[in-house]
Amino acid sequence: SDFFEWHGAGETCPERYRFQAILKHGGTREFWDPYAFPPQVGDLDLHLFAEGRHRQAWRFLGARPWRADGIDGVLFATWAPNAARVSVVGDFNHWDGRRHPMRSRGGSGVWELFIPELGTGALYKFELVNRTTGDLLLKTDPYGRQFEFRPATAAIVEPGQAYEWRDAEWLSRRAGRDWLHAPMTVYEVHLGSWQRDSGNYLTYRQLAERLVPYVVELGFTHIELLPVFEHPYDGSWGYQCTGYFAPTSRHGTVDDFRRFVDACHAAGLGVLLDWVPGHFPRDSFALARFDGTPLYEHADPRRGEHRDWGTLIFDYGRNEVRNFLISSALFWLEEMHVDGLRVDAVASMIYLDYSRDPGDWTPNVHGGRENLEAVAFLRELNELVHDRCPGALVIAEESTSWPQVSRPTSQGGLGFSMKWNMGWMNDTLDYFAMDPVHRKHHHDKLTFGLVYAFSENFVLPLSHDEVVHGKRALLDKMPGDDWQRLANLRLLLTYMYTLPGKKLLFMGSELAQKREWNENRALDWELLDHAEHRGVRTLVQDLNRLVLDHPALHVNDFDRAGFHWLDCEDADRSILAFMRASGSEQLLVCLNFTPVPRRGYRVGVPEPGSYLARFNSDSRFYEGGDFGSSSAESEPVPCMGQPHSLVLDLPPLAGLVLGRA
Repeated sequence: SDFFEWHGAGETCPERYRFQAILKHGGTREFWDPYAFPPQVGDLDLHLFAEGRHRQAWRFLGARPWRADGIDGVLFATWAPNAARVSVVGDFNHWDGRRHPMRSRGGSGVWELFIPELGTGALYKFELVNRTTGDLLLKTDPYGRQFEFRPATAAIVEPGQAYEWRDAEWLSRRAGRDWLHAPMTVYEVHLGSWQRDSGNYLTYRQLAERLVPYVVELGFTHIELLPVFEHPYDGSWGYQCTGYFAPTSRHGTVDDFRRFVDACHAAGLGVLLDWVPGHFPRDSFALARFDGTPLYEHADPRRGEHRDWGTLIFDYGRNEVRNFLISSALFWLEEMHVDGLRVDAVASMIYLDYSRDPGDWTPNVHGGRENLEAVAFLRELNELVHDRCPGALVIAEESTSWPQVSRPTSQGGLGFSMKWNMGWMNDTLDYFAMDPVHRKHHHDKLTFGLVYAFSENFVLPLSHDEVVHGKRALLDKMPGDDWQRLANLRLLLTYMYTLPGKKLLFMGSELAQKREWNENRALDWELLDHAEHRGVRTLVQDLNRLVLDHPALHVNDFDRAGFHWLDCEDADRSILAFMRASGSEQLLVCLNFTPVPRRGYRVGVPEPGSYLARFNSDSRFYEGGDFGSSSAESEPVPCMGQPHSLVLDLPPLAGLVLGRA
């Protein structure tokens, strides 16, 4: 060795023994021989892993503090079936692969080694030699729980579950909560660019102190984080991740992230994470060709490569890969206490021909375009999450008309809790980008979404993808002068919040951002110096409160009984009128999509009496013109199929919500 020479066996004990080494630069060192300890990974773990039925693979793979025969150390284990040798290397052995070769566990493909007296905080990787080519590879741990700050890529031995959670009451309530019939409004956040201090990232602790109370003040029920998993490239926003079990070190430690989740729960906020089982990056230090062969990725490039994104696709038919992904999902739900996962790019997983030219994909065993292995994986994932984590949500970002995405697997569905309504989002943003003079020719873009609104449990998203890469900020999409643009934005938000479906809004939309989102800079908080931008934030706050306070706007989001058109055909005046209902509560919603005030607008109502405006997006509190009816008395004049009617003044580019006095 370059570092010490063997002096021979020192004191012995019945089964274990220590070495004493004389260091070449002076002094001596004693240590336990790692190879005197028997295998530590249990046979049952290996059996379940090979069968694809290990739900908590992070508990035996990776690096974790371990005690063997009363001696503390770290147990390392990794899956590399095509390696001739695997070694643990790190700052504790000068990154020398000769020092700590691992023990093969035979046909399982798992390698393990217990290193006694090694502590937490050590940096490590795995050094592998491919069995066929002899290539030497240096890889980070697929099951690593903490990593160095990029661009460094070593994993860090993490202390494990030492954090004392304080959210037992939250988890108990969550288990009995029916989110399908509860108010749910989501604030979508990229932690690296919400706010910054002198250009630096906020820590998880700072985010707990600033972001959590801000979101609570706005009235959202959930916060959704763009992927917080460790990732090498900032510009991927976390969607090309290399650490499926590790919160990114950009904001602090694993325990710091736990404190952030705990703070959310203490404040009454649910936490959703974007999770990416559809693809992973080609970075040579991570999953790609992990043991020198296609291991986590599908071997056939027609199934294993994403042409558009330059990434690799998981092999969903391989037991150990499914273990990896399902364990990752359950890790965040069970160990990190998050309340749900939004599964990214589901369409790219379930279609073999997704974004591929003819001849560049292979059909399934039945000759079809469906990825049967990915479909089976998603069904298994959803069944397990709903069984093991009561009250947790799994939400699909799925952009096609695949049937029954959010229906139970027992009924032939994929089993997701909810699905993003991408069609509604695209139609709506296309409509709002039009000059109001042309909107009457495209009225169907407002109404078509209601044709299929109850075919799935839909989330209505105005997400990060719509305010980046040349798509412009929401405010900048709007036509007209400054007044019209702001009024249009307030109307867009009112339209979304009053429709059936849960709601999601990307950060900065409440500020009426003028610039596109950029992950390298903070939001434009100085906009709040202007009354009209503060008005939009107040409007979002009031819309969240409106949904929370009125069962008609959340109980029947996924039930036709909760929605009734009054007038969906008034294209010439670009007006929509509908009722939202739950039990005895009924709310009337009237929306005017032109800058022309509509005086004397008669709208049908089912019951006689006085009606009061519960919300007006043209209110002076939002820097609107404060035009529009604040109350109306019904008349016994049938209208729109209803026995009674009201006569209202509708404000320009605005919406009214009225309820019985």
